[in-house]
Amino acid sequence: MAKDDEYDEESKIRDKRKIDPETGDARPEPQAEDGAPADVESAEDLVQAEDADVELSDTDMALLAEAERDLVGEYRERAARAEAELKNFRTRVERDRQANREAVIAEVIRTLLPAIDDLDRAEAHGDLTEGSPLAIVASKLRGGFEKYGLTRVGEKGEPFDPKFHEALVQLPSPDVTVQTIADVIEVGYALGERLIRPAKVAVSVPA
Repeated sequence: MAKDDEYDEESKIRDKRKIDPETGDARPEPQAEDGAPADVESAEDLVQAEDADVELSDTDMALLAEAERDLVGEYRERAARAEAELKNFRTRVERDRQANREAVIAEVIRTLLPAIDDLDRAEAHGDLTEGSPLAIVASKLRGGFEKYGLTRVGEKGEPFDPKFHEALVQLPSPDVTVQTIADVIEVGYALGERLIRPAKVAVSVPA
């Protein structure tokens, strides 16, 4: 009989329903012998419940403060890197915009160079008399180009530079020690550091 009683005691089914099926009333919360809630079934649960009210030690606070400083430093570094990248991007955009602007201006001037050449020829033949309509047009046209930084390339007597000059004729001369421009056949033009058209020249070379 002792064994049967022990078996019956262990095999009892605990009714954990919160509503009494017979009366329909709410049942009171079951309490353990030490006063703790009955649903805290292990020592680990008790430890976790108690840890919620435990204050952090000075060491833990110091570690948290150090972690916070590291995190703030990391975000500051990321912000500085992003700002530097944005600045570089703006610089590249501005440089590309300026290069595109100069390319467009150079292309427009290149299409008008034949008209400038005609004005130069007219001036060489004495057709651009002071005060004449053609002289006024030539003056305005040249002034407009100079406003954009257009400069002439190739002058008689200056050293020959293949980067800016195109030699059409070479003339041996005992009067020069280096290749020198003897005559300018067609004037060249440059826009800033951009060469629009090389000057076509005759070059004196050492005999």
